[in-house]
Amino acid sequence: MRILGIETSCDETASAVVTSQGRVLSSVVSSQVKLHGPMGGVVPEIASRAHVRSILPVIRAALSEASIDLGGIDGIAVTRGPGLIGALLVGVQTAKALAWSSRKPVVGVHHLMGHMMAPMLRIEGKPCPKRPWVALVASGGHTSLYAVSDGSGVVVLGQTRDDAAGEALDKGAKLLGLGYPGGPAIEAESALHAGNDARPFPRGLNRRGVLDFSFSGLKTALAVRVGALGEGLDSVTRRALCRAYEEAVVDSLVTKSLAACLESRILRLVVSGGVAANSRLRRTLEERTGRAGIELFLPPPEYCTDNAAMIALAGAPMLDRGENHVMDLAAAAYMPVPSGLPTCG
Repeated sequence: MRILGIETSCDETASAVVTSQGRVLSSVVSSQVKLHGPMGGVVPEIASRAHVRSILPVIRAALSEASIDLGGIDGIAVTRGPGLIGALLVGVQTAKALAWSSRKPVVGVHHLMGHMMAPMLRIEGKPCPKRPWVALVASGGHTSLYAVSDGSGVVVLGQTRDDAAGEALDKGAKLLGLGYPGGPAIEAESALHAGNDARPFPRGLNRRGVLDFSFSGLKTALAVRVGALGEGLDSVTRRALCRAYEEAVVDSLVTKSLAACLESRILRLVVSGGVAANSRLRRTLEERTGRAGIELFLPPPEYCTDNAAMIALAGAPMLDRGENHVMDLAAAAYMPVPSGLPTCG
């Protein structure tokens, strides 16, 4: 099958054409960073209006890049939630209209299911995971650990009790006077820090056997330090703070992910979500999983952030079963995690 994917859960308007085996024929993403940057974060109403303007041109571009028209598509998969309700509605209503007019089936996909499927996209030179695995999804809105197996489907092992990792990076960057999005801004400043003399930040819920995350205390610690510095916050100090702050986020994510693998005896780790594009996180994961004997699966950075290729692949099994949600498909700001994921291939 060839599936048209549509993703509009937050501030990226995306469309892609992917085969049911995970081969990416096209992937187009229209970013809204320039629109939200001056506000220091995503403004839901601005995001919704930008999706309305971009959705059809992005879909046309994805079809053109795949050298196909709507008639050559076997089905449509669209993100139905969780996310910003106004943004989701643009994608869902567009997908339903296209499905109705072309008489193609359409299915609604859970956004986190898409992220968990991202490492299964067949990218040249990248291996594809087999179940069971532990999945870390770390983004601006979600930070959770899941066990994915044949017998019990998807089980939540741990999740954030307050802020998501990406949200903590965005808010940390704002405290430090950096731009939006905060993750790349902190990463860039951190890379410019010379030496390892940055005073460390605390790690939330740093207790053996606890797989939940907490980043609110980390934010507070940064706010206290920045407040104490006042006008003494020069570029050198800012870079040192960025290095220590980024290390605290990365260390929490990696330590708990490895603990989840070891405690569940599943020595296979899948990592996705926008924060998984962070180069320090990727290097640290590679080093520490290698030492622990854990098999690591990381999608390329462009498939870590929100994209429609992962949504198309996540929808493939539903379309293969003959599902068609065109009459009852609705967007949902909050959704429980689905009970199962398909295996690779």
